[in-house]
Amino acid sequence: MVAIPSRHRSFWLLATIISAQVLLLAVHEQQGRLMRAWTVALISPFERVGAWSIGKIRGTWNNYIGLRGARRENEQLRQELDALKLRIQQLEGKAAEADRLASLLNFRQSHGDLPMIAARVIGASADPGGQTVYIDRGERDGVRKDMGIITPDGVVGKVIEVFRDTSHVLLVSDREGGAHGIMADSRIQSWVGGTGEPLLSMKYVSNDDQVSVGGRVVTSGLDRVFPKDVPVGTIIDVKPGNPFKQIRLKPAAHLDRLEEVIVVLTLRPLDPKKTAEPAAANLPPKNSPEAAPKP
Repeated sequence: MVAIPSRHRSFWLLATIISAQVLLLAVHEQQGRLMRAWTVALISPFERVGAWSIGKIRGTWNNYIGLRGARRENEQLRQELDALKLRIQQLEGKAAEADRLASLLNFRQSHGDLPMIAARVIGASADPGGQTVYIDRGERDGVRKDMGIITPDGVVGKVIEVFRDTSHVLLVSDREGGAHGIMADSRIQSWVGGTGEPLLSMKYVSNDDQVSVGGRVVTSGLDRVFPKDVPVGTIIDVKPGNPFKQIRLKPAAHLDRLEEVIVVLTLRPLDPKKTAEPAAANLPPKNSPEAAPKP
């Protein structure tokens, strides 16, 4: 056996110790890697589950917050839409009112010889069987009982009671209402009365008279309530009866949605031929001295 010199013994001992430490460190590092790998493999599923759960919770919360915000925005948009719809309805109502007032103005200008005044409908009868309305014109405005109420479309009714600032109007569709009418084509004259329903009835027309559906009926002016040639209605049904025809008319005026009307401020029928009579009555006779030319 070869003997190791004493001077080299310490060197080999140190080398052996260092090699052993390096080997131990390598083994320890390998074991640490294995431990870390095992630890990661063991913890990873829990981390994935936790991350997934946290993501779901965060997404649900964000969606909840988003839905609350969207719900608030939808509610605000709905309120704004309702306000716009109301505004549009108001503007449409004002436009319709302007059209009606323009129609009233045109009617008044085209009938300058007819004394009249515009009025608004401010109420209706509380009796469901009654066909009456109230207007905002009365004695102070020159309204009197039995004066006619019309619109540019046609006959409405007549005044049955007058107060200081309002008047009570009986519609032509009431059982007690009506007007004396004349057929525009055949010139057959008869009384047109109400039935308590939306339709009117033309009475006392002989079965021998020719009456056609679609014919127009206008006022004759003989009742001293309505001017002549104001539309009353259109014939929609004709049946033979005993002893007179059964004739039904659709009113010319929209009696179910009256808002503005015209009060005819006269109880006498207008005759344009008589308008010059007062002036002619003031002229002296042709053979009188006053009629002689002055020198």
